[in-house]
Amino acid sequence: MELGSEQYGCAHYTKRCRIRAPCCGEVFGCRHCHNEAKNSLEIDLNDRHEIPRHEIKKVICSLCDKEQDVQQYCSGCGACMGKYFCGKCNFFDDDNWRRRQVLPLRQMRNVLKESHHCVEGAMHHNCPVCFEYLFDSTKDISVLHCGHTIHLECLNEMRAHHHFACPVCSRSACDMSDAWKKLDEEVAATPMPEFYQKKMIWILCNDCGATSNVNFHVLAQKCPGCSSYNTRETRGGGPAAARSMVLFVL
Repeated sequence: MELGSEQYGCAHYTKRCRIRAPCCGEVFGCRHCHNEAKNSLEIDLNDRHEIPRHEIKKVICSLCDKEQDVQQYCSGCGACMGKYFCGKCNFFDDDNWRRRQVLPLRQMRNVLKESHHCVEGAMHHNCPVCFEYLFDSTKDISVLHCGHTIHLECLNEMRAHHHFACPVCSRSACDMSDAWKKLDEEVAATPMPEFYQKKMIWILCNDCGATSNVNFHVLAQKCPGCSSYNTRETRGGGPAAARSMVLFVL
């Protein structure tokens, strides 16, 4: 049944069911509705709580009001209570989940395919910055070049603090070619003392994964393979040993 796709749901999701909270027995549109209501300033501090989402057992169809076990299709009227359904997470939604993503699903697949990085279950984990579960988050989500996912506002906060690497794998989170050109100029304009000019160190590139033996420089170490400065020293024992150029750039 496609009826009710627009007029039902809550402020967070478009769906045709409500949930019965296992913690307090009350009925809410979704877990976010519950948490907002039960953690408001009007609630006594001792009574505030979060819903144990994985313990939700009952849902109420918004079309026929039948209360039933968690399932995608109503056992009473047959309505699809959520086009996108996860029985493990007790999650129902029609199209908001798709719209919330900064990249449409088809474009997301193309990005991951073209970058040759595919992270299985990329949406089924916490944001690496704020640790909110991404699968049913109501915030905009961005897919990094490495395939890892993150809240858009968390990504913007990272960039505002000049951090441009994935918090999970340290790969560059955006096109850094302009920053690398500036570093080329800085390195060229900063010659090393004669004592260090022949010093070699081993580095690992966070972008391409290559290990290389390069000339030490106090500013940064450039990967000879992909020209990235997103590198870290692995051995060498120089004054900057174990330093990681994790894209706190310029």
